[in-house]
Amino acid sequence: MTAKDYSFYLEGTRNKGVLLVHGLTGSPAEMKFIGKQLHRKGFTVYAPTLAGHGSNEVALKATRYEDWTAGLQTALRYFRKQVPEVHTAGICVGGALALYLAYLEPEAVSKVAIYAPALDYDGWNQPKWSRAARVMREALIRIPSVRHAHFKEMYPFGIKSDRIRSALVNDEEGIEGTLPNFPAVALYENYRLNHVLKNALPGITTPTLIIHAREDDVSHPRNSFAIQKRHGGVCDVVLLEDSYHMIHVDQERHKVADLTASFFGISQIDMRVA
Repeated sequence: MTAKDYSFYLEGTRNKGVLLVHGLTGSPAEMKFIGKQLHRKGFTVYAPTLAGHGSNEVALKATRYEDWTAGLQTALRYFRKQVPEVHTAGICVGGALALYLAYLEPEAVSKVAIYAPALDYDGWNQPKWSRAARVMREALIRIPSVRHAHFKEMYPFGIKSDRIRSALVNDEEGIEGTLPNFPAVALYENYRLNHVLKNALPGITTPTLIIHAREDDVSHPRNSFAIQKRHGGVCDVVLLEDSYHMIHVDQERHKVADLTASFFGISQIDMRVA
């Protein structure tokens, strides 16, 4: 399978841009709803494809988290030439990357929105061994059978709405460009990213909004409050009451878009005036 670039770019009407970051094994296609909603509010939106994504497990397994961040830095530098004010937003691992990007490029990122961060995979639908895997990751990844393993996402696939799940999962084929499995080595890189992000948090002063579902099946809301506690600047947490992990596509997706737009500086009143 040849790698495909699923990136999309939507030209807005204001001098504000949002760099959207998809999740691990995901693709920009999963960010299209939130991207189109932000575009309707006047933002220029750019959703690049993370390094190693858009192809297959072999391509993803060949990358490290440093490749993901390097690709985002390149995308950010390009985007800043198009719009003077850039914000970042991302889902799960994409949210961690969006926040870490603000640490790497503090002068280039104005604000960050994180959707359902996962410092730990400790939601109500996750196997008990997942947290132990984080603690023992260095030893486990050296075991050949573990290193070559992959894990399949489990029902309900982070989506509370039966209707939306049926439309998006489509007989488990998934969203265009996404992978059906999580390679163990990619999860290991996720844990490496989380480790450096935790250490960086006290030095991050970029204003941050975290949105998390109270019933998240993948990552417990305690992840968001852990980030808020360590964050070196203003960091607010909003909990949703009727979604699971994929809050940017689930049944409160419009609220996620509105909260994001308002935080980034465009309110419903701005929309009526425009």
